[in-house]
Amino acid sequence: MVALETTDTAGMTIDVQVVSHGFELHGAPLPVLDGVDLRVEPGELVALLGPSGCGKSTLLRLIAGLEPPSRGSIFADGRPIGGPDPSRVVVFQDPTLYPWRTVRENVTLGLEARGLLRSHGHRVEQALDLVGLSGFARAYPHQLSGGMAQRAALARALVNDPRLLVLDEPLGKLDSLTRLAMQSELVELWRSKGFTGLLVTHDIEEALFMATRVIVFSERPARITADLTIDRPYPRHRGDPVLTELRHRILELLGLAETW
Repeated sequence: MVALETTDTAGMTIDVQVVSHGFELHGAPLPVLDGVDLRVEPGELVALLGPSGCGKSTLLRLIAGLEPPSRGSIFADGRPIGGPDPSRVVVFQDPTLYPWRTVRENVTLGLEARGLLRSHGHRVEQALDLVGLSGFARAYPHQLSGGMAQRAALARALVNDPRLLVLDEPLGKLDSLTRLAMQSELVELWRSKGFTGLLVTHDIEEALFMATRVIVFSERPARITADLTIDRPYPRHRGDPVLTELRHRILELLGLAETW
């Protein structure tokens, strides 16, 4: 496996300052985020946990620049986020690969859109090798397993050399064994590349296994109820008693301690 050539391996600083956001549903306002303050340092991998529908994915969309917040401000390296940027890349739960394009052709999309395929085309093979898909460059999405399709989506993100990788439940639809394997693979990618990572997950064990910090949100409209530093070395072990204790604490914060 070769390392993916990088132009700047440093992660990005993200500052979320008193951000509130909402939507209109059936003509009535629907508050989703309520005064969220969050700073993510360069190179951190931060997991966002909270009840389903509380606003975690909405916050990721705002940070990615896919829409502006209703109130408050979000900064990337001290500059206001005004829209999408190739330095901030999103990987969604669904790989969203174009079925008529090969794996390699799907991975090239970002470079094509930026007019960089001719000068940076060598990065495609590097990205495919990095995620273990170099032998499937000519395959089509329907020929891939779920885990392989998600690896292709990761390669499509990594080929752009992002300084912030936004992961919106990227492993949520995988079978349990593939999910466990890809958790380790994502951690290794993050450690080797040095980007800042933001991960939305509903899986407490996944958050504790992967992240340097876990942010716990309340019910909608989401407010931060806890910011937990996971000060454990990598590679981590799922039976670590410190992680077990943190898991119980998070369950208490989510009101689920009595069921475990």
